[in-house]
Amino acid sequence: MRRHVRIARDADTVWGLVGALERQHEWFPTASTRMEGTTRWVTLDSGLTFEERIVTHDHALRRYQYRIVGNPGISEHLSTVDVLDDGDGGCTVVYSIDMVPDVLAMVIGGAAGEGLATLKHRFETEGAGR
Repeated sequence: MRRHVRIARDADTVWGLVGALERQHEWFPTASTRMEGTTRWVTLDSGLTFEERIVTHDHALRRYQYRIVGNPGISEHLSTVDVLDDGDGGCTVVYSIDMVPDVLAMVIGGAAGEGLATLKHRFETEGAGR
């Protein structure tokens, strides 16, 4: 599953928020985010918490990858978030999800679509996005 959005702001500015992994709750539909080393805990509005292991956090590539771990309902998971410079003063943010069972990727894909829409709105209105 993959979602993407073009944002009329430069890639480094957008990465400033997207690449701050402890701030994911500011754009992705979650209630809170907590980081400790390479482990991130994401809590949903329902109170359900997911433990994630950060696999890649590359500022030069403007990419991070994470795996959901410790969840018996998920056999495999890898999500990748890229912020790509479009060469025209803007960027494209791509959120990819590989997951088993596949049907759960649709749930994260829906949340990713909502999060990307939030990023676009935040960065393209009233100079926001800081």
